Amino acid sequence: MANILKETVRGFDCIRLEDEFLSGREIFFTEEVNETTSNELIKQLIYLERQDSEGEITIYINSPGGEVISGLAVYDIISMMKAPVRTVCIGTAASMGAILFLSGKKRQMLPHTRLMIHDPSYYHKDIGGRKPHEIQHELDKLNETREALAKIISETTGRSIDEIYKVTADDTFYSAQEAIDFGLATEILKEV
Repeated sequence: MANILKETVRGFDCIRLEDEFLSGREIFFTEEVNETTSNELIKQLIYLERQDSEGEITIYINSPGGEVISGLAVYDIISMMKAPVRTVCIGTAASMGAILFLSGKKRQMLPHTRLMIHDPSYYHKDIGGRKPHEIQHELDKLNETREALAKIISETTGRSIDEIYKVTADDTFYSAQEAIDFGLATEILKEV
């Protein structure tokens, strides 16, 4: 972890770089979406909301995606916050990382970044010994998740659910300009 020296009334303090960014209402989410990383992000967001419910919060995202349930928990928290949230793609925001990117009121991308959206995947590969109704139950849950994610993308882009299903059937990558044209992003960022 990087540290910086900062002069204070007590002399020089060694401060974690992450803490310095947090004091400026900037959060970096550059990991896989899972229970641990999502809980940490939620704590940071709630802390900043309590400090100032009107000041903008910026989340810099470079994530390959990950767990849907954990990511949707973050998405829901951001949706309920009063503080405006700005998301900035600083590499690739893929899968659940892209859904987190869509949570921003302002959704900005660096010129050479990209987004990837797709349908959720079923990770329990071993279905041996399972009964047909058990497999069907898992598929039903997967389709419910697919619908929830498509609804988020549809509401953000203004495109129909059917159009979203067509592009999420496969891994669909968007350059910064393509993301703007599709309605996923609002701006290509020229200055940080």
